[in-house]
Amino acid sequence: MPRYVILEHDYPILHWDLMLESGSILRTWRLAVLPSAGTLVVAEAIHDHRLHYLDYEGPISGNRGQVVRWDSGTFATRDWNAERIALTLVGERLKGELVLERVAGEEWKAAFIP
Repeated sequence: MPRYVILEHDYPILHWDLMLESGSILRTWRLAVLPSAGTLVVAEAIHDHRLHYLDYEGPISGNRGQVVRWDSGTFATRDWNAERIALTLVGERLKGELVLERVAGEEWKAAFIP
C-alpha cells in the first residue's frame, strides 16, 4: 500500500504538509490547520517532494525551518483524478476517509471523516 505522512513545518509560518506517495514522488499539500472530523481545511497544492520525507524529521536545508512527523501510515485510493482525491487512511493518528477537492488552481479543500 502507498504511504502518507503529515509533517508539522515551522517555516515560514506554522503549517502542516500532507504528503501522499505517488510512484517515485510525494504529492504535497500545505494545510493551514490539521484535518479534524467535520471541518473543511484549506489545502494548497505545492511542489512534489522526494520520498525521503516519508521517514524524515529535522532541519530543512537553506534555513527553512524544521519538520516533525505528526502522523504517518498507509492509504487506499478510492478516487484520484485532477479534481478529486478520495482516500482511506490507516495512520497512527488518522483512521478514516480523507477527501481533497480542487477549488481553483492550486487551492483545494480537504475533509476528514473518521
